[in-house]
Amino acid sequence: MTAVVDATVSTEHSETGAISAPMVGALEEAWEAIRVRHPELPQVVIVLGAGSGDRGGALRLGHFAAMRWTPAESEAGQVGMAEVFIGGEGLARGPAAVLGTLLHEAAHALAHARGVQDTSRQGRWHNAKFKAVATEVGIEVVKDPRIGWSPTTVPAATQSAYEPVIAELGRVLRMYRAAEPTGGETTKKPGPPACVCGCGRRIRVAPSVREAGPIVCGVCDTEFTPEEPADDEEAGS
Repeated sequence: MTAVVDATVSTEHSETGAISAPMVGALEEAWEAIRVRHPELPQVVIVLGAGSGDRGGALRLGHFAAMRWTPAESEAGQVGMAEVFIGGEGLARGPAAVLGTLLHEAAHALAHARGVQDTSRQGRWHNAKFKAVATEVGIEVVKDPRIGWSPTTVPAATQSAYEPVIAELGRVLRMYRAAEPTGGETTKKPGPPACVCGCGRRIRVAPSVREAGPIVCGVCDTEFTPEEPADDEEAGS
């Protein structure tokens, strides 16, 4: 299901001038609705910001990061709160897709809560364990050769289950962020990409060395292959 985003600024909070607060609030309420169905999920700090402008032009739709926020008056040993980031550019995809991003990050959060390693290669590669948790939270993922089980869609049954949430997101998320321009001149010719293995170790070798034969990691027994930039939903670890 594709929804068209009305980019008109909501006037509901025109008296106070609040624009971003209602948007973040709707995302927080959506996360709490997911927590109702999956009580293992932690409370999180929702961050809405730029999903473009770095990593060679790749677009980041979202990420989950554990223990990123600590109360200002925290006591010694107090556990911090996790963060869920939502890229403002991704709001243009419509409320159902934004819910899909939240559910994608919820799958990462649920895996973290259970101590399950659901990614490798610095969080880029989504393994079969992530796929299992993603299915549990109600999203469908397909396997991408660069990033694993990451590309996400929200099936009709899940959209129906979260219909009030999607409606509220559609009502409030009435703006989206313009993507940063990419390209431009470079002062230095880039070298060959780093090669990564299944457990995330990275090495840099000349193409001629790699082409001479497979280079295998002694830890995970998988071949080092060239690392490629990837879009996120994949950086959601």
